[in-house]
Amino acid sequence: QVQLVESGGGLVQPGGSLRLSCAASGASLDYYTIGWFRQAPGKEREGVSCINSSDDSRFYANFVKGRFTISRDDAANAVYLQMNSLQPEDTAVYYCATGTFRCTMIGGRPSVYGMEYWGKGTLVTVSS
Repeated sequence: QVQLVESGGGLVQPGGSLRLSCAASGASLDYYTIGWFRQAPGKEREGVSCINSSDDSRFYANFVKGRFTISRDDAANAVYLQMNSLQPEDTAVYYCATGTFRCTMIGGRPSVYGMEYWGKGTLVTVSS
């Protein structure tokens, strides 16, 4: 069983940056796909970014391309999401998730397909 804990959320002004972390325990992330998802108030959960373990290939939702960067540190057993140029519409609870299937893109964003384990989320609020 994999346990995931997100951190790094907070309040930031429009145009600002945050770096989210996802720390894993219970298993090595070396063999897992990791995804970042978000859920804004009153909206469905949506995929933000995903990284495969096999080849480090990375995928981004169209609405974050060029602004967000996903990375992994296998030694630390953690995955990060660097978020730049944040906008109010990026306000949401951000979740990391992991599974053994490769990243799947549906409708221009990572799918929850194959994600078996989820963290409890960290809140990102973008507001002036």
